[in-house]
Amino acid sequence: MLTIGYATCLSGRVGEHGLDADRLGPDSDLARAAAALTERLNTSRGTGWERWRELARDPVRTEHVHAVRALADSKRGQFENLVVLGIGGSALGNIALQAALNPPTYNLRSAEQRGGPRIFVVDNVDPDAFGSVLDLCRQSAGGSLKSTLFNVISKSGETAETAAQFMIVREHLQREFGDAHGEHVVAVTDPAKGTMRTICDEAGYATLPVPEGVGGRFSVLSPVGLFSAAMGGIDLDALLDGADTMDQRCSQPELAQNPAALLATLLVELGSRKGKTNHVLMPYANRLYLLADWFRQLWAESLGKRVDLDGEKVYAGYTPVKALGTTDQHSQVQLYREGPNDKVIGLIDVESFGERDATNMPTGMGVEALSYLEGRSMTELLRAEKRATEYALVESRRPNFTIEMPKIDAYHVGEFIMLWQVATAYAGAMLNIDTYNQPAVETGKQATFGLMGREGYGEHKEAVERTLAPTEHRV
Repeated sequence: MLTIGYATCLSGRVGEHGLDADRLGPDSDLARAAAALTERLNTSRGTGWERWRELARDPVRTEHVHAVRALADSKRGQFENLVVLGIGGSALGNIALQAALNPPTYNLRSAEQRGGPRIFVVDNVDPDAFGSVLDLCRQSAGGSLKSTLFNVISKSGETAETAAQFMIVREHLQREFGDAHGEHVVAVTDPAKGTMRTICDEAGYATLPVPEGVGGRFSVLSPVGLFSAAMGGIDLDALLDGADTMDQRCSQPELAQNPAALLATLLVELGSRKGKTNHVLMPYANRLYLLADWFRQLWAESLGKRVDLDGEKVYAGYTPVKALGTTDQHSQVQLYREGPNDKVIGLIDVESFGERDATNMPTGMGVEALSYLEGRSMTELLRAEKRATEYALVESRRPNFTIEMPKIDAYHVGEFIMLWQVATAYAGAMLNIDTYNQPAVETGKQATFGLMGREGYGEHKEAVERTLAPTEHRV
């Protein structure tokens, strides 16, 4: 079971930079406030934009998993490559699951070793990156895209980046395969309406639903993330079992028994009352690094809001930062320890790497300065590095906590995902903001539409040109 160690966020360890332990006690104001929020969130779950909390539970779970597996089984064995087209929540969850739950060398392995297609997630309109992926897919099939399946993810079909990717891919496929090009497309989109829905219905593409009331950054446990996971051989049942178990723990009224409520309480209190407005997530495992990327979107886009629910300007939010242990002990930790004391550092400790735990340094090297490493395992060294960093942060009075993960598998990754999603819901409620909108992102989208000449967005183009008019301030 995934657990959180938070003693190093308390004043007993980090002095005035931490919270007093009695503020988290069962009769404290914070505990009572958390219990009230738990009751509220347990009541509203499954409604409005909180439908994501039902994704790991029946009947929603069974319906989605059945549809995903049926489609994945129909495509498995036909394609050497799967290219996911999406951006933001449509991509980051896919990337994180593949990185965490498949070997780092997955795409370099033979088809027999993989048991599924190579998987590429194209989450930008950088023409070089996009073109390079298409070139590689063609090279694997003698210049053809016949061995490539494209998974386009867009609820509306109008997000500029994904639309641009899909338009180019569709033209290539139509030119090469004509009316049969639809065999190379799986779309995850709105089940009933929208531009992409219309395109899919007219072309006869296979589709899976973006569930109603599930925003992009909360969608990884829906078909948005599950289709590529299934194609990559990830255990969907274990992933959702872990998420469901964590969701049940995060439905408990007692603060000390509710990991998400406790995590949100720590981070919001330290952010709001102690000035710790930068929240670092630092896994001590390379495979979890891109889960920290997924966390950054979830935390930043959900909590960064100019106004609260009462319309008051509050400029809420905390800046999420990703780091990697031990790599960033040699770069960022210098700042974390001696720079501004405005951070909470979340460390992720993996108890076991399975058979890799037996990777030992040899003995008998005969170099005295290195003798302390002889016969010790790399896992021992990694955990010692983590403990040493934790100690060094406490010595500098820097609050930190540790998410303890027994091992990296689908069950515990599912726990991790649900933990942070529910913690985000708590944090948004504590800040009295709309956790599920993103008006600042929409401004950029509208400006992009205007600059690209979309009808009805001319005023946005004019606004951009006025604001960014050339000046003499150039070097």
